[in-house]
Amino acid sequence: MQAAGTPTTASRLPIIVGLAIAFTITVLDPLIFNLNMPRVIRDLQVPPQAIGLLSGAATLVMASAVLAAGNLGDTVGLKRLLMLGLGVVTVVDLLSAVSPGYGFLLAMRFLDGLGMAPMLGVPLALLNVSVPPEKRPAAIGLLMAFVVFLSGTVPAVTGWAVAAGSWRYLFLITPLLSLVSLGLTARYAEESPLQKGRRVDVVGVVLIGVALLGLVIGLAAAQNGVLRFVTWVPLLISAVASVVYVRHSHRAAEPALDLTLLRRGPFSVALAATLTLNFLMAGLGIVLGQFGGVVLSLSPEAIGLLYLPGTLLVAGGVTLAGRLVKKHTPRPVMITGLLILAAGGLLLAATAGPAMAVWLLVMATWLSNLGSMVTSTAVSETVLSQAPPGRSGTVASVQMAFAVTGAAFGPTVYLLLFNAFFRRHWQADAKSRGMSVAEATQTVDAVRSGMEQNPGGTGYDPNLLRQASGLDLGLDFTDGLRLTMLIVSMLPLGVALVAYFRMPRHKEPQE
Repeated sequence: MQAAGTPTTASRLPIIVGLAIAFTITVLDPLIFNLNMPRVIRDLQVPPQAIGLLSGAATLVMASAVLAAGNLGDTVGLKRLLMLGLGVVTVVDLLSAVSPGYGFLLAMRFLDGLGMAPMLGVPLALLNVSVPPEKRPAAIGLLMAFVVFLSGTVPAVTGWAVAAGSWRYLFLITPLLSLVSLGLTARYAEESPLQKGRRVDVVGVVLIGVALLGLVIGLAAAQNGVLRFVTWVPLLISAVASVVYVRHSHRAAEPALDLTLLRRGPFSVALAATLTLNFLMAGLGIVLGQFGGVVLSLSPEAIGLLYLPGTLLVAGGVTLAGRLVKKHTPRPVMITGLLILAAGGLLLAATAGPAMAVWLLVMATWLSNLGSMVTSTAVSETVLSQAPPGRSGTVASVQMAFAVTGAAFGPTVYLLLFNAFFRRHWQADAKSRGMSVAEATQTVDAVRSGMEQNPGGTGYDPNLLRQASGLDLGLDFTDGLRLTMLIVSMLPLGVALVAYFRMPRHKEPQE
């Protein structure tokens, strides 16, 4: 029975909602911006070579600053830092709405990423401070449920607003959400206890930031070729910064990231799971954009709505997952989430084709979304339970750093696999027509170059490729998609197997 005067999970709902909104903004802000990029490009006359930078500016800053934000939050106060981030995002997005040109908007996107950096890991860390350990799993489940609901509905609302008016309206959505989160956080969230005398490991934060930034940039560039200068140089810088940080952490009194955490079985499994789910979900975005748009001829609006039908069911499933974690352990919930995630990929591997029913694509999307959010619930509880006193911000930010890395890694690997299968098929087709590999390569490269110069489209369009010197490559994309989904779906199965053996089977007794 609930003791008199003891806050229940329901009574903490304003805290949970406020923190959920803050976290969701880091997902929605880049998403709704990129969904409406074609309108921004046309209106501000963005040069083609700058489109990629404008699209990823905020995400790059978040990736490089996420751990710094966690460290700073542990030092100056998690609540204080989160409120500052919400305020920065509000002001920056309002200024973005009146951007006079591309340069101004690009500067605002960098500042926007800086404001959102605390909103990646700090909400979970602040939840850890505001909710007792025995109530935390259910609270995480509710937080993830609100994230699902907002992520499924806000992009559609934004799309309608932009269609009815101007792309500038998209920059009014985040300030509205930020102000709601700011009010709830200020009123209901508790400030984290400050550790007097603690200093921010500036050198460690910079090294980790450089490592993360180089990794994300290198992985993104690898989509266009692994051996290119712009690919291996950032990856080399990332590797060097990582090695230097390892040496630095052994000498620092209070390192930015205590590497001994990575030797804990549950913690390392949780990080592997969050890397996996973000890898798969980011890759799924590439699949839906390419397969849905090119093969099934779905409009961007229709592709966006693929997430909507199962939103409430996913939210309910995540809420239940939080309760199950509380009742049992994160282990069975994490394994279940990973298996559901694999099922979504395997469904696509088995059914993808030019005549695929849309409801099957909706089902695959729903399974993937459900699996990722259920896994996230178990991952978050595992990570927060491993946080040393006064280090919730840092530990939660480590989870988000792995999430950002997975999100950058996903599209790269998917496109590399698409490229490999694509090349195999068109070379076989060219050989059957008596064309040399050199002739076929020149033809495909010419078509590909023409498509890369088109700001409105990315990837491979079978309709264009079919016109290239008689090469019949229309079904190649579907074959490559099936093989790709079959391969990547093995990853969550592998992590689930590791979780089965490495995660605790029984709840640890409360002290």
